[in-house]
Amino acid sequence: MTKDILWRKGDWAAFFGLLTNNLTNLLTMIGLLIFVVGIPQDMVYGTIAPAFGLAVMLASLFYGWFAWQLAKSTGRTDVTALPSGPSAPSIFTVTFLVIMPVYKTTGNAEFALQLALVWCVLEASILFFGAFFGDTLRRMIPRTVLLSCLAGLGIMLLAMNPLLQSFEAPVVAFVVLTLIFINWFGKSPLFPKIPTGLLLLVVGAALAWGFGLQSPEAITNALSLAGFNPPGLHVDSFLQGLPHSLPYLASAVPLGLANYVFDLENIESAHAAGDSYPTRKVMMVNGAASTVGAMLGNPYPVTVYVGHVGWKSLGAGIGYTVASGVTMFLVTLFGLGSFLLALIPIAAIVPILVYIGIVTANQVVRESPKNEVPVIVVALFPWVANWALTIVNNVMAAAGTSIATLGTKTLAAKGVYYVGLSHLGNGAPMSSLLWGCIAIFAILNQPLRGVAAALVAAALTYVGFIHSPTVGIVAPGSTAMGLVQGYVMIAGVFVLKYVLDRREAAKFAPSTTAAAR
Repeated sequence: MTKDILWRKGDWAAFFGLLTNNLTNLLTMIGLLIFVVGIPQDMVYGTIAPAFGLAVMLASLFYGWFAWQLAKSTGRTDVTALPSGPSAPSIFTVTFLVIMPVYKTTGNAEFALQLALVWCVLEASILFFGAFFGDTLRRMIPRTVLLSCLAGLGIMLLAMNPLLQSFEAPVVAFVVLTLIFINWFGKSPLFPKIPTGLLLLVVGAALAWGFGLQSPEAITNALSLAGFNPPGLHVDSFLQGLPHSLPYLASAVPLGLANYVFDLENIESAHAAGDSYPTRKVMMVNGAASTVGAMLGNPYPVTVYVGHVGWKSLGAGIGYTVASGVTMFLVTLFGLGSFLLALIPIAAIVPILVYIGIVTANQVVRESPKNEVPVIVVALFPWVANWALTIVNNVMAAAGTSIATLGTKTLAAKGVYYVGLSHLGNGAPMSSLLWGCIAIFAILNQPLRGVAAALVAAALTYVGFIHSPTVGIVAPGSTAMGLVQGYVMIAGVFVLKYVLDRREAAKFAPSTTAAAR
């Protein structure tokens, strides 16, 4: 039983898939800091990266322990541990809203990191103290809504870009995708005696090297970056940054709330798949691991990563998440991230992430009653807008322009409604959740809960937590104020529905006189 719990056949594929996702985030973080912001390499490789890996490993070890406890208490051998990883949105937010402006203004990389560490601790605090309310919120928010939000995240943030990468290397990825369809979606696997995860990597690597998509020079260059970089204490850095951090903390609160929602959604997804984990303990672990990482020099928080149901469908157990976390730490400790991706082609691995996104989305379809299916689509829209908004902004940045230069009317003339895209795409985690609630409370005829959801949305919009690129009170007469008014009007519709329902019910209720007779 112990062997079956600790490492199962499906752990191999899950290990490589989760590790690749985390490595991709790691290399994205390294690339942004070094090549975009200009942070010195010795600080990135010697301070931030190893602390980054350690934080992910800590959360992974605790997730493995939680899974072990669940298996022991239930006697089950099919328990799948939660996946651990960094908060991907935080990588961009803390880099561009904290580290980059501070470094460009002061030229002091150490000072920029100090402020970012304070930012990370604030996010961690939201997760830690919010853990005491997590179970209550899971009971208040319908499962369909939580899973629908996670489905949108899985499709647009986890699967969409890997699918685009697949179409850039079709001679590798198309074969790997087809093997996934046959072996993991189908019932008659090809080469059943070979673990599918290993098969994907071997076939993908052979095709990539055979078609000349990988080069020995990349391996040589990657090895030149290797070296032993143990993490060290940076408590002093955190304390020194604390007095100067207030102007940069506005973005931490809404993103901290978004990460909080991610955790709730992923924990609920695991529960729906049969693995019930203690919400409070999981979220406290994320907060604690993020805080420890910050004290060692990592400004990026960790979270429950999307994909549990996908890894479970592969037959993964406990070992994959523990092994992935330990490997992440070793990779960052010795600077081997670039080497691994130079050796194993990304085109051979990203189709696995496409599979996880599909399975994550399929879970909500499978778990939702038929009358609640429209909620899935409603909750998906903010995620689509968020992905499209990111693409549009990145294209403008690459072209050396901005929306201020082009103007919203110019884009609207070309069919790009940037104002609406910005409103719908910003704050996608929270707005997806709130619109899902509005839709489901309308469908289930729960008008008072609909009032509450609409008013919460109005309040969050008014302070810029959703539908806005920056936090701040919305200006009178702005389009954002129109959103606030729109949400208040939604609340008014629900109030009207409640009043009319009460009147209708009163017509058919027996009168007091009739009851007395």
